[in-house]
Amino acid sequence: MDDFNRKAHWETIYTTKEQKEVSWYQEKPETSLRLIEQYARNKSEIMIDIGGGDSYLADYLLEEGYTDITVLDISEKALEKAKTRLGEKAHTITWIHSDIFEFKPETQYDIWHDRAAFHFLTKDEEIQQYIRIVTQAIKPEGIVIIGTFSETGPKKCSGIEIKQYSEQNLQECFGKHFTILEILHTQHNTPFNTVQDFIFCVMRKGIDRIE
Repeated sequence: MDDFNRKAHWETIYTTKEQKEVSWYQEKPETSLRLIEQYARNKSEIMIDIGGGDSYLADYLLEEGYTDITVLDISEKALEKAKTRLGEKAHTITWIHSDIFEFKPETQYDIWHDRAAFHFLTKDEEIQQYIRIVTQAIKPEGIVIIGTFSETGPKKCSGIEIKQYSEQNLQECFGKHFTILEILHTQHNTPFNTVQDFIFCVMRKGIDRIE
């Protein structure tokens, strides 16, 4: 896996498969939308969707009146698909084509959302680097929403091994810099009529926990 080309893998996936041919497809990302609606203080909060690809989350956020949305994805093709779908509305979103480990935020965000990207990081050094990036990129008292496969979820996705998470695992990962506000278990029904168990964790960054 050390020679695994992450970018090439995801470009191939998004080039060769249609939306409903990937397991993570959601017609409406209801859990993510509900959590953002619950924890966002206003519609002008600065938010970023990590690994957003061609998810419909940005579409629905625009419909709900949110005005400062960024989508980051490792796959340029995924972002192109989303831009094409949104048409003129795409110009109101900031699109970032980048591996998360190459991401150098030029602003701090009020809300960081990640559904099904974090669990692809299986090495301790990758996980710690991700947490450092989040900690630097989120404002004091900002909100982080992480959705991953739970301990009863799949062990692989898109042919890649993932890391499953429990409530304790998430606390151990993020507890040094963030206060856990809510943890919930959900089930995702894939386009293939299978069910995937997810765990979502909502956290707030402490004012005095910046490194």
